[in-house]
Amino acid sequence: MNAWPIAAMTDARCLLHCPLGVPGSGRVRYGAAMALWRDGLLSEPQLEVYREAAAHDARDPAPILAERHLPPVPALPEASPLAGLYHALRDYLLALDHPGAAEVRTGLPPDPGRPSAPRSNGNTVVDRWLAPALATLDGGHLGLAQAIAAAAPLLEWQRYDAYPPDEIGPAFAEGHAFAPVLGDGAPFAADDFDMGLFLIAPGLLYRDHAHPAPELYAPLTGPHGWRFGADRPLVMKPAHMPVWNPPEQPHLTRVGSLPFLAIYVWTRDVTLPARILPATDWDRLEMLPDV
Repeated sequence: MNAWPIAAMTDARCLLHCPLGVPGSGRVRYGAAMALWRDGLLSEPQLEVYREAAAHDARDPAPILAERHLPPVPALPEASPLAGLYHALRDYLLALDHPGAAEVRTGLPPDPGRPSAPRSNGNTVVDRWLAPALATLDGGHLGLAQAIAAAAPLLEWQRYDAYPPDEIGPAFAEGHAFAPVLGDGAPFAADDFDMGLFLIAPGLLYRDHAHPAPELYAPLTGPHGWRFGADRPLVMKPAHMPVWNPPEQPHLTRVGSLPFLAIYVWTRDVTLPARILPATDWDRLEMLPDV
């Protein structure tokens, strides 16, 4: 059976009304109900209906709500894909356990306001590698993958240009893209806080670097190689294992055979640039077989 239309899956309230019978749709509806319940937009009795129906993709919660004299939750008729993306990313981030969880939670409002007008732009890295990255997300993250796919054409994908080209290396400079979602110049405004998506082509090395901003990486693909000090050995980390970098902590990423797709968050000092930290083994790491 075909998946539901991506354009319809753009907000938790829209995810709550995704078509019946699609494999995994019961879990998606329950996940959307959990998000609305956490934000105080759904009662516990309403949430229980979606929990009971989650195991049956073809089971319609609406008649159960009516039978129990519970109000339905109306879908947004013209929900923004950008709003859907923000809420999907926020829900994912709030469920993660890491040392910076409180800082991240503080910067993610339940309602970020109306998005600014889209400032989309073409990007060859995104055109080539976003779809393969999203294809690796399993059924438990189907709603997140749909939200990213729906909003990706509306995002302003960019290169991080604070590094001198000879220090970061030409392959990485040409092979990565990031898209702000929340922050200065992003679709949703925030003061000294950045959150968005980060994509790197397979097999590339993001050389040792550091920055004043505390940072969360929430990788959606993996495994990839990481280290937290120049010339140290790589440590393999799977998808969905958060990486928290305190201020000025050195870190490096060696992308594996899959594209690197992650949610990134900088919780403060976001205007202070990152810098490359010299190491002696970049050539060797860049020549490694895909990890």
